Amino acid sequence: MEEFDSVIIGSGVGGLATAICLARAGQKVLVLEQHYVPGGWSHSFTLNGQRFSPGVHYVGLLDKGESTDELYRGLGVANDLVFFRMNKNAFEHCIIGNDRFDLPAGVENLKNTLSEQFPHEQKNIHEYLSLVQKVNTELQLIPKLKGLWQKITVPFRTKHFGKFALFPLKKVIGWHIKDPLLTAVLNIQCGDHGLSPNRACFPVHCSVMGHYFNGGYYPMGGGGAIVKAMTNGIKKHGGEVRVKQNVAKIIIENKKAIGVQLENGHQIFAKNIISNADPNTTYLKLVGKEYLSNALYKKLLKTKYSVTSLILFLTLDMDVTLYGIDSGNFWLMKDENADANFEELMSDTITSGDLFPSAFMSCTTLKDPPSFNGRYHNFEIVTYVNYDHIPAFSETDDYHSPEYALFKEKVINKFMNTLETVIPNAKNHIVQAELGTPKTNQFYIKSTNGNVYGTEKTLNQVGPFSFKNKSEIENLHLCGSCTLSHGVSGATYSGIAAAASILNCSSDDLLIEDPNQKIRIYDAEEASTWPDWVHTKRTDKIRKFI
Repeated sequence: MEEFDSVIIGSGVGGLATAICLARAGQKVLVLEQHYVPGGWSHSFTLNGQRFSPGVHYVGLLDKGESTDELYRGLGVANDLVFFRMNKNAFEHCIIGNDRFDLPAGVENLKNTLSEQFPHEQKNIHEYLSLVQKVNTELQLIPKLKGLWQKITVPFRTKHFGKFALFPLKKVIGWHIKDPLLTAVLNIQCGDHGLSPNRACFPVHCSVMGHYFNGGYYPMGGGGAIVKAMTNGIKKHGGEVRVKQNVAKIIIENKKAIGVQLENGHQIFAKNIISNADPNTTYLKLVGKEYLSNALYKKLLKTKYSVTSLILFLTLDMDVTLYGIDSGNFWLMKDENADANFEELMSDTITSGDLFPSAFMSCTTLKDPPSFNGRYHNFEIVTYVNYDHIPAFSETDDYHSPEYALFKEKVINKFMNTLETVIPNAKNHIVQAELGTPKTNQFYIKSTNGNVYGTEKTLNQVGPFSFKNKSEIENLHLCGSCTLSHGVSGATYSGIAAAASILNCSSDDLLIEDPNQKIRIYDAEEASTWPDWVHTKRTDKIRKFI
């Protein structure tokens, strides 16, 4: 019989962060992952020698002393990470209809750039972006307030957050910005939480914008490099990560979680069970309704999950830089009406029409220069769809069928038509084009309805209304994007919060300052900033390909 102090179900970055913290505290820790590689949405994979990362497209706040830098240094994994700073003059490109807008790193740079392009809105731009800064700062401050005096003065310390917290993004930005095209540009990062402006929670959008105000960074080696650094951190402290381990149920005895049972019947026991799966999977599939309170069961029935996605993993044999492609992300919208475009994505027109109304794309071989073989460029192109409009394809669990193949063929063609609005004639240079669908998400990630951001980040499902790390079932804890926050850093922090609830301490206590830990950061667009070993790595990649 196997026994551990803590067993973690799922190896997304939330689960991995929990494992690092608990193993470092001296616990005997086991992470179980049903996929053949760890990482959840942060994993990477290769297709014919070309690497792709389905869920990690950029990370923010990595400069020295910023929160993501403190996160990785505090977990003791910073030395194993290398990031490339995406084009600091335009880490986000917005192509709306026939107009292109480049968003630079630095909030003052952003204010000035947009003011030059929309001079009639200059005053409003400065006021609105300053408000976003203030709300984001206050939002990050709330969990750090300690002591009676600080808690009593919360309304004064967070007055901007309190004033606008209950309103959707569309209403707040409408009070400040009048130009519809500028509004679309400022709302473009709604794609980072998967909600249209009329449904997006304003503080959540402020948090996303604030996370990227100082620019975006991409990990060398893709998302899998973050996972590797974290799994190495777990092993360094004596923890264990096992793949191809499908958990069938959480064993409950006397209203306590005491272990897990795998699909093959093998049982593993532990003092703590931490689930990195979403709440529906955790409570309804792994625990069972009979062990839940009526209140929790009703909450689960009311819980809405985020959008699901279609992702094109594409390799092109052409010099895409000739068409203005660089290390920045590209957000494509057919026009400035973000709400209408989102509604069209959520309709049943997935395979009809020539173009997607909105899409996100990035070129990983330009964001991660050592991955470029001198000829082929890799793209990840994403759009959102409503899971309810995805055909069933098959009555069996194996969804691969002639109907599924035809569906993929139509979607890939629609993606390529959309891409050709930016890179003409791209279809004639395809090396490979593989499509990830909501069915793919369900198979590899086991997310409810293939969701990409956990629960929908609407006002009634975030903050005090989100799922807690500590569950109502004794010894059962949750982490991941349905608890504290979503995104790479948000999910990682959720894992630390879960560990803190187990160890009866604060999250800050688990981020251990180590002056020897340092993330290496280089500019993707400036080869002169790369050390010799990066140049050598790139040269070797090109030589092996030739």
